[in-house]
Amino acid sequence: MGYNDHTDMGGSREAFLTTQWSLIENIKAGQDRDKILIDFLLRQYWKPVYCYLRQKGFNNEDAKDLTQDFFHEVVLNRDMVGRADQTKGRFRSFLLYALNEYLTKQNIRERALKRIPKGRLVSLDVAEAAPTLPQSVERASAEECYHYAWLSALLERVLAEVRAECRRQEMEIHWVLFYKRVVGPIMGAQSSVSLTDLCQKHGVKDAKKASNMIVTVKRRFRTALMQHVRRTILSGDQASEEMEELLQYLPKSAQHFK
Repeated sequence: MGYNDHTDMGGSREAFLTTQWSLIENIKAGQDRDKILIDFLLRQYWKPVYCYLRQKGFNNEDAKDLTQDFFHEVVLNRDMVGRADQTKGRFRSFLLYALNEYLTKQNIRERALKRIPKGRLVSLDVAEAAPTLPQSVERASAEECYHYAWLSALLERVLAEVRAECRRQEMEIHWVLFYKRVVGPIMGAQSSVSLTDLCQKHGVKDAKKASNMIVTVKRRFRTALMQHVRRTILSGDQASEEMEELLQYLPKSAQHFK
């Protein structure tokens, strides 16, 4: 993920789709149009589902088609939603449960094509390249790939949000220092850069000043990350536990994110 990557946050509808679990409740109550819900789910969560399917042995095109069909199935099949076990408290756990249930059914491609209206409600228009996983993750189980891709997509959204906030407040240099010193090395995008080199390249007075600038962005990042995590769980008390579990899928250097 480059620091100028952008992930669509779901458009103007995200304002009232406040949490993923409230989204599921809306599906149960029939309060929102199918197209809005499917589009929201696809935009937010296609990457972990796609990576899971690839690790299960589906080729690129089949995985993309099944990903699209799956999100239609989740929304249009009210029984699947009704069987969601909220006691686990994690939306990603529900989605993985639903995906496994979807794959165990016979003739899933034929059933999906019959269920989805002609022309399809929402298409998976992947403008970007399919996500790639580190070699260590590529050798992992499908479930581990799913959780890693979930975290990767989450970090993309949070980083895009924090960078946009830095730009609005004319703190672009703050962001660049944070990315090059913290994010890039953790995500494998680049090697670690010394504070001295960063200061010289970006015209920062000294290492202490650069360190303070990085800490400022890091705090904003942690706040934004926690807010996004809370949207995917039932109880705010579970947020710290969920974050700890997710960060296990990153290198130990990801402790900087905490």
